[in-house]
Amino acid sequence: MKKILIVLAALAIVMPCAFAQENATATAETAKPKEATKEITKEIKEFVVYSDKISRDNHYIPSGWMGDYGDIKMNDQSTDNPHSAPTCIQFAYSAKKSQGLGWAGVYWQNPANNWGNKKGGFDLTGMTKLTFWAKGAKGGEVLQKVIVGGIKGVYPDSASVEAGSIELTDTWKQYTVNLAGKDLSYINGGFGWVVTSDLDPQGCTFYLDDVKFSADPMMKPETKKAEAMPFYIYSDSSSPKNHFIPSGWMGDYGDIKYDNASKEDPYLGDTCIKIIYNGKAAQGARWAGIYWQRPANNWGSVDAGYDLSKATKLTFWAKGAKGGERIEEFKIVGIM
Repeated sequence: MKKILIVLAALAIVMPCAFAQENATATAETAKPKEATKEITKEIKEFVVYSDKISRDNHYIPSGWMGDYGDIKMNDQSTDNPHSAPTCIQFAYSAKKSQGLGWAGVYWQNPANNWGNKKGGFDLTGMTKLTFWAKGAKGGEVLQKVIVGGIKGVYPDSASVEAGSIELTDTWKQYTVNLAGKDLSYINGGFGWVVTSDLDPQGCTFYLDDVKFSADPMMKPETKKAEAMPFYIYSDSSSPKNHFIPSGWMGDYGDIKYDNASKEDPYLGDTCIKIIYNGKAAQGARWAGIYWQRPANNWGSVDAGYDLSKATKLTFWAKGAKGGERIEEFKIVGIM
């Protein structure tokens, strides 16, 4: 039986980002910094993030290492069967939690290490999609998400788009992020990816190539589509079917210990969620709880919810460690 000890758990229905997997169509546009005129930008059909190590068309730098950055190794001139010769980028993620966070990622920025503290974004108005080619070393590697824009700071990106999760195969495939209708007038975070120790518990090695923006007139703004059922919030710690993140810690959050990969008698699969609440009132609230959100820490500031209109119920399995544990309240939705 699932071993979950919770004082207050809230499952928030919050939404997806536009992500489509394709086998063809990769193009990207060439734009100018924000000072560039829209007329110049409109003439450009393609804007390259990465094509080859030595390419003068590359416009961003993979400098924004995040999370457990010590778990990442990068070879930006790998000749190990690139999608297009002579090189591709190889990333190896160890999942050792070097910084104790359980996730890691890399942002392509302009200039290097620009977290919004200086000007450097490009005006990509007219671009409607970002495409990239990717494969795993073995197949089954999971990118928790890929990102376009989203950098804050004094000079923030004009858009933030997240897509995923993506389970890679051992052969090259092209993936597309729909950007139609987005404000791309200033993009410093040209591209990024995130992996987690939950989805890749043994670590992973994967390859990227031919990352580019393009002006494809066939791309239309993506509308929300009703998700197919069943739709999982959590099924197993390493499952790419998990759609929400238990990031919304509330009340006496210091009283909570959370383990989403407990192997103590799971109801189904290899793992279950185990939550321990000590009741010490660390923040003085005398209660604690967790919201499952999308993306992480989304308290309604990001339009990222799923269309779950086909759902008629939410179910979960639970048990206490001893029996008699009381859960004061469960919530579905409610974020304003």
